[in-house]
Amino acid sequence: MDVVVTGGAGFIGSHLCERLLARGHRVFAVDCFDAFYDPAIKRRNVAGMLPHPGFALLELDVRDGAGVEAALRAAGARVQAVVHLAARAGVRPSIEDPLLYAQVNVEGTTAMLELARRMEAPRFVFASSSSVYGNHAAVPFSEDDPVAHPISPYAATKRAGELVCHTYHHLFGMSVACLRLFTVYGPRQRPDLAIHKFARLMADGEAIPVFGDGSTRRDYTYVDDVLDGIEGALAFTGDHPGSFEVFNLGENDTVTLERLVRVLAASLGVEPRILRLPPQPGDVEQTCADISRARRMLGYAPRTRIDEGIPRFVEWFRAQRAG
Repeated sequence: MDVVVTGGAGFIGSHLCERLLARGHRVFAVDCFDAFYDPAIKRRNVAGMLPHPGFALLELDVRDGAGVEAALRAAGARVQAVVHLAARAGVRPSIEDPLLYAQVNVEGTTAMLELARRMEAPRFVFASSSSVYGNHAAVPFSEDDPVAHPISPYAATKRAGELVCHTYHHLFGMSVACLRLFTVYGPRQRPDLAIHKFARLMADGEAIPVFGDGSTRRDYTYVDDVLDGIEGALAFTGDHPGSFEVFNLGENDTVTLERLVRVLAASLGVEPRILRLPPQPGDVEQTCADISRARRMLGYAPRTRIDEGIPRFVEWFRAQRAG
């Protein structure tokens, strides 16, 4: 297939592009290299793919649907799938600049859906987030749970993206899978996310900021397992034309922040110094994915628990610092 991957130079996107190329697909990565974190990191993520004859990098903003379409047509793309990973990420930054989040995450998603419609791409995979569940009391979180009460602008924009996806499915028969991702980590993880940030601070002998008492729980999901889920969603949308489904992609295993710190410190071989801070607005207390639907319909079978995934991340982290 010819596959468009938005956010293709990012953490998950660059891994996905590599996997799709290995499967023999032609990949068009769309990324604007914004300054949310150092663009040089993202350029390193894709550097190894640039010589590949099946890879094209389009340095464009997803809000510029017309520009992306023109670049794809100029490259002779016959787009059969769009995997929309690009987004303005982060709960806390979204509280500081909600308008930007609405523009990138809602307008950008609409622009990419319109691109898919205009280019007659029958499959659309949207990266949503577990944050849409808010502070939902019952665990694990099911796709059928109500998601009408987001507690951050970021969460609200992701839920809005799901709704726009459903609208395009309803109006134009587009086959859409919305994937609610649960705290993805692994090599190339964004430097602002907790595991990467904590590793950097621990390695430098600095204190790590822990918001709250360490009892918050997350369903940490290793990036390779998420890629399996995305590939499953691409296959599902192809096998079920005109379908619309929402899937959780998590490990179905919650880990406290306190335990995460212990596992990471042990992998790094350090004794962590902790700076206790008050809980932050917009942070949810726990996440846990019910993945039964993804297992049944996508063949999703996550394998990487935190005790295995964190040492893999640390191995990559050390190699990056050594380089």
